[in-house]
Amino acid sequence: MAVDGSYTHKVDKKEIPTCNIMGVNIAAVNMEWLLRFTDAHIKELSGDYMCVSNVHTTVTSYENSKYRAIQNGGIMSIPDGGPLAAVGQKRGYKNMDRTAGPSYLEEILKISAQKGWRHYLYGSTKETLQALRAVFEKDYPGIQIAGMYSPPFRPATEEEDREIVARINEAYPDFIWVGLGAPKQEIWMADHQGNIHGFMVGVGAAFDYLAGNIKRAPEWMQKSNMEWFYRLLQDPGRLFYRYWHTNTKFIWHALIRGR
Repeated sequence: MAVDGSYTHKVDKKEIPTCNIMGVNIAAVNMEWLLRFTDAHIKELSGDYMCVSNVHTTVTSYENSKYRAIQNGGIMSIPDGGPLAAVGQKRGYKNMDRTAGPSYLEEILKISAQKGWRHYLYGSTKETLQALRAVFEKDYPGIQIAGMYSPPFRPATEEEDREIVARINEAYPDFIWVGLGAPKQEIWMADHQGNIHGFMVGVGAAFDYLAGNIKRAPEWMQKSNMEWFYRLLQDPGRLFYRYWHTNTKFIWHALIRGR
């Protein structure tokens, strides 16, 4: 793991405006800025990773120093959660806006054929990955899928890990989209920082959204920072406690205490 500071970023992180929220340096950017940054630096971003951060990952980072180091150890952590952008704007970062992981992935896919960018899909199930490939090839003509891999639902052995790293590197992707869910995907990216040829982005539920496994909230709910509520209605048994636990802590620490 490179979160001990041994990894040297090829892009100067001082280029990226950040707002510290509960110990996490959240990029104070919007989608337009992020796409320009990606286009300008995609080659230098090879080997690095980007976290897609929300209230859950921020509260978890506040309570877990190792995970906080991982969130801060990549090139940046973008505000996937609308509340993060709202806090940033309240603190003076007027250009800070929500940069949702699934939306970022879609925007990158739109220009990939023109740019010649290659993509590797890591995570989820074989069935979901096959569905994703079909969707991508239909909706984004000329898209280059360099490879796909559905890891086992258990820790990989050292030999398995070496094999998948070799497989990814031999495919020469520009992007490795990691859909393992938090915190697993961020830990995986940090563990492989500097060893993977390509830009790693942890996109959480984006694979399920784009494959059609889960319906994404209507656009008006996304813009109103209510996408979390839509997801709660879809999976209340799994998400109720998590949202109650993290949202109340976020309100207390970030909004009331100003952490």
